[in-house]
Amino acid sequence: MAAIAMLIDATVIYAQNDSIRGFSLEEAQQFAMENSYVLMNSKNDITIAQKQVWEVISTGLPQVSGTANYNMFLNLPVSLLPGEFFGEEPGTYIPVKFGQDYNSDYGITVNQQIFDGTYIVGVGSTQIYLELSKQAHEKAQINIKDAVALAYYSVLIGEENLEVMLDNLENLEQLHNETKIYYDNGFREELDVDQMLMMVRNAENEILKAQREIKVARTVLKYSMGYDLDRPIVLSEPLSEFVNPLIKKNFLPGFDYSSHIDFRMATTNMQVSEKMLKLEKSTYLPRLNAFYSYSKTAYGDQANLFSSDVSWFPSSLIGFQLSLPIFSSGNKIVKIQQAKIEYEKARNQRLLAETTLRKDYLTAVAEMETALEKYENDQENVELAERILSKSKIKFENGIISSTDLSQLDTQYIQAYGAYVASTMQLLQAYQKVKKAAGEI
Repeated sequence: MAAIAMLIDATVIYAQNDSIRGFSLEEAQQFAMENSYVLMNSKNDITIAQKQVWEVISTGLPQVSGTANYNMFLNLPVSLLPGEFFGEEPGTYIPVKFGQDYNSDYGITVNQQIFDGTYIVGVGSTQIYLELSKQAHEKAQINIKDAVALAYYSVLIGEENLEVMLDNLENLEQLHNETKIYYDNGFREELDVDQMLMMVRNAENEILKAQREIKVARTVLKYSMGYDLDRPIVLSEPLSEFVNPLIKKNFLPGFDYSSHIDFRMATTNMQVSEKMLKLEKSTYLPRLNAFYSYSKTAYGDQANLFSSDVSWFPSSLIGFQLSLPIFSSGNKIVKIQQAKIEYEKARNQRLLAETTLRKDYLTAVAEMETALEKYENDQENVELAERILSKSKIKFENGIISSTDLSQLDTQYIQAYGAYVASTMQLLQAYQKVKKAAGEI
């Protein structure tokens, strides 16, 4: 009973705490979209991909670099001149130093790519990689929403299970008290009192188990949402809000595999492989670049080359550079062949994705129908077990059946309700699977 009192006290405290936030399923999923660490990282991946697009584009734009040098010769280079230039014997050489001890220069160089097939293909490839990053983020969102929904259902089911266990305990405690009174007045045996007390203890254990399950389910929900694990959370939608539409068999969404995220990602991967094939083919194309260079140089015998009396001599250059691949010993051909194979693999992967999505949808619908049938059967079993237990309690009060018989029937009811709880979760899991297979999450 202490555990139940603690639960009631905690509920009162939660109700009085204005900082507690109530979430519908949609609100919980939206909170996860904004606070999930997984989604934060996938958003960062999109940002990185956007930066990479500009990184590739910028390589085809003008590239400007500057240089500056200051040199001091400890020993000037020596050149040998033929001796006959100076009236010496033929075959002799005179060492001569050319230059000055100090020199400095600075300049800029501008390079501009005019044509490069790999650049054109590369820019297109980065756009596809960006799209792939966005799709990966979208799939992460789908997975997070699915995880939040399943955790949300687990909490609701756990709370409903706890309510039933509390009602069962209350009834058993009442029966135990009545049996004890009968025993005190000589109308019952001590065995009946002990048997009823054991049923009360078992019911209390079921409540403790239900409380732990709710605690775990809430922790999983908070984790999936990116919610503070130490803050309490309240769910604002009842379980019936999700189960009733399924009982009415209103659960089959439309199915279009071409709009499913898995098929779109397979299509994008195929486009990536196609771009890689074009990239390898483009290596056979020539490359043409233009460049411009301008510099100034100064020389002197003094260390200070920046005085006003030192002359700086300019020089400039403009030109074009053409690179044409001629022979690579089969290296390029082999790379193209590999890229073709990768492209074929990507095409097959997309066909496989289409077939898999169709299979997953049909399987999910079949599992949903099975789960619904089991739920309906377990629901009927619970109602039947409850009626049997209710009538048995009356018989026990009138001394028609023993406490042992009543204990067995109570256990039967608990087991039937446990099966009903499990089938409810299976039903909601199957529904989520149908929605995920149909691309409706």
